[in-house]
Amino acid sequence: MKMILLLDNIRSCYNVGAILRTAEGFGVEKVILSGYTPRVHDANLLPHLRDKLDKEIHKTALGAEDLLDIYSSGDIISDLKDLKKQGWQVVGLENNVENVPIFALNGSELKEKISDKVILILGEEVNGIDYSLYDIIDLFVEIPMKGKKESFNVSVAAGIATYGIMNL
Repeated sequence: MKMILLLDNIRSCYNVGAILRTAEGFGVEKVILSGYTPRVHDANLLPHLRDKLDKEIHKTALGAEDLLDIYSSGDIISDLKDLKKQGWQVVGLENNVENVPIFALNGSELKEKISDKVILILGEEVNGIDYSLYDIIDLFVEIPMKGKKESFNVSVAAGIATYGIMNL
């Protein structure tokens, strides 16, 4: 199983760092940053702003940010189309999606639907995946919840979903 994580519009540097650390630990091929997700080592920022973001991301990434292949996308739709042409399947981690099938991470149907090259999209902490990406997503998955809360923190969800998909 090969996996790319796509962090789209993640707001928190700490969530980005935690996801990077998880991605490195699971051997994720690449991490793509898009939307307003804070970038690590962003050459487009003034040095003092870049240093501030790098320090905040490093607090939870603990060096994983320097071990991963990280790509900053300026046109995520185009990049996803190119990756799909290379055989990658685009999977959105979401809950409460209407009018599209959604597969439980622990469901038997998912194993039959998932490919061996997955791009897992993680969306904004509160609002989830941006609707503009829905048309390019091949498959939606969700983490079944047993408690009263509707979702996990995005960095926790990233770890659960990455592990779950890689071990189908």
